[in-house]
Amino acid sequence: MVFSSYVFVFVFLPGVLVAYYVAPRRIKHALLALGSYGFYGWANPAFVLLMLFSTAVDYRCGLIAGRRDAGDGARRAALVTSIVTNLGLLGFFKYANFGIDNYNALVTALGGDHLQWETFFRITLPLGISFYTFQSMSYTIDVYRRHAEPVRNFVDFACYVALFPQLVAGPIVRFREIADQLAERGHSVAKFARGVSFFAFGMAKKILIANPCGKIADVCFDAGSLTVVDAWYGIVAYSFQIYFDFSAYSDMAIGLGLMLGFAFPKNFDSPYRSQSITEFWRRWHLSLSSFLRDYLYIPLGGNRKGEVRTYVNLMMVMLLGGLWHGALWNFVIWGGIHGAMLALERRFEKDSLYRRLPAPVKMALTFLIVTIAWVFFRAPTLGEALDYLGAMFALGPQTAGGPMIAGLIYQPYYLLVMAVAAGVVWLAPQTWDYTRRMTWPKAAWGAAAFVVALAVMMGQAFNPFIYFIF
Repeated sequence: MVFSSYVFVFVFLPGVLVAYYVAPRRIKHALLALGSYGFYGWANPAFVLLMLFSTAVDYRCGLIAGRRDAGDGARRAALVTSIVTNLGLLGFFKYANFGIDNYNALVTALGGDHLQWETFFRITLPLGISFYTFQSMSYTIDVYRRHAEPVRNFVDFACYVALFPQLVAGPIVRFREIADQLAERGHSVAKFARGVSFFAFGMAKKILIANPCGKIADVCFDAGSLTVVDAWYGIVAYSFQIYFDFSAYSDMAIGLGLMLGFAFPKNFDSPYRSQSITEFWRRWHLSLSSFLRDYLYIPLGGNRKGEVRTYVNLMMVMLLGGLWHGALWNFVIWGGIHGAMLALERRFEKDSLYRRLPAPVKMALTFLIVTIAWVFFRAPTLGEALDYLGAMFALGPQTAGGPMIAGLIYQPYYLLVMAVAAGVVWLAPQTWDYTRRMTWPKAAWGAAAFVVALAVMMGQAFNPFIYFIF
């Protein structure tokens, strides 16, 4: 189930909200956990069993790791069990097919066709497993580090792991960020109203901007050949699509959390206004960036073990961050591009001509690098990514299909959407700031945007969600 669907908006959400506010305090978390399992199991109920298994393991490991009288060996064993279990689940379901395919390709290239591993089934990726395994694992790590106290009530912990607003696509809510709210949180009309506005603006961003931009991008990436202008137009459309798609989902998740009394962390901070790749990662997918920093980059040594080791750590973190997004070499290359840029910026941060450039120029160059890297993120294969880059830089063939494609992607509606997307990206206030102090005009804008989005959604057959498969 996705937020931008009639089933969610008109059936699931009203039902959960009414039941939540009517229910006595002692069963609110049980109700939220059950509702979240229903939300998650909508596509495949079997996935709920997998999440319950991960939840049970981390709950037990957290109790052991958090005991004051437990020895270091027992606490460390609990931590290792949690990490191995979660990464094992993630590795099997997300990368088993990838590993088998690459093994078969390698032995075939070496002339060992008889050594191929023939499999009669393909492993299905459970929705959101990358998010909830990271979230659940972070609990055990924080408890082991004494940064948080273990949860004694299994229902409370199950509610934390399965909480439907951020279950399948984040933000990755670490336990220490929400521990106090699980114990006690406030509900107010002002908080609920802000949550409704968050959700409304998120829905509008998704339906009215992300989806049309995605349609442009799909036409361009599915075309056999493109002119230079069409290719750049298509990848900029994808840059807008992935930002509005994901930030819209984060807005809706934060809004839903507020309706239920939870305050989730900010996940986007106008990333396309960044003036460097380093700044970009301080603004894009903040919950993942901080997770990789605290649980991977710093444990690897961060910047404490010399200049060369710092560059290696940055590169390793971004390569693994790319692989986290999906089992494709394209994602690894995407992560490598960002890792290389982070290392280069750190190397020349104190003495560089780039630092003396005007802010708009630095912003444009950063967006250019990010946009080029998105080609690898969007293209299904490495070959298609290279072909698309060739079209962008006039290295590919030009065919008669160009005018027909232009007629599809340069319609007035799509041009208007692209202009609005650019205006929101570089000029408009963020939803986080805009809704901080709610007024009647702001509420009216949100209501109007929501109604228009619902009306448009009724006629849209194209309604994908990029991060739903991660």
